[in-house]
Amino acid sequence: MGLPSLIAFLLSAAAAPPDAPPPRTQVSPLSAALRAKMEGVTWKPGCPVPLDALSALVVPHHGLDGAVHEGLLIVATDQAAAVAGVFDQLFDAGFVIEAIRPAHEFGGDDDALMAANITSAFNCRPVAGSTRFSDHSLGLAIDLNPRINPYVRGDKVDPPAGRAYLSRDPAVPGLIAAQGPAVAAFEAIGWKWGGAWKSAQDYQHFSLTGR
Repeated sequence: MGLPSLIAFLLSAAAAPPDAPPPRTQVSPLSAALRAKMEGVTWKPGCPVPLDALSALVVPHHGLDGAVHEGLLIVATDQAAAVAGVFDQLFDAGFVIEAIRPAHEFGGDDDALMAANITSAFNCRPVAGSTRFSDHSLGLAIDLNPRINPYVRGDKVDPPAGRAYLSRDPAVPGLIAAQGPAVAAFEAIGWKWGGAWKSAQDYQHFSLTGR
């Protein structure tokens, strides 16, 4: 390479912008507008946490369409930074999430959230079939790609469309596998996976308490 060519090469290299850093999850308090949407839907008087104890996460994620999207997740404030770190790890690992939306957009209807394969967190509701508050009511549980990662107990599969994923093929985009990045990332912050339960497998479910 002659001197003029070398100079031109060095100048072009110096002018090239550095690689952009990957997008990161942003954590903030609940806005007044968001609180208003939640009240009377996913949060009501008598819920075990006040709205002031919850935070909003704007989460970048890889979609099933191959594009990068942003979603909104609502979790307990004292776990928000740790959960943000989990989703940043999932983004870096290329883990696919179809959609992340707050439960109030579906009227707090867990069946509707699962059927639409919506990843969500806070939703003040009882555990199905009981009167005990779910960990979702505390902002301490997340359901991740619930149609691809259904709840299974005997012949019962929720959502019903999740029956197509009972073979648990780890090559399926968005499927949570025991040795995959989602389980590892949540376990690193002390959260437990419902897919490891004995009497049932809640493949979509991660929570701080393991319930």
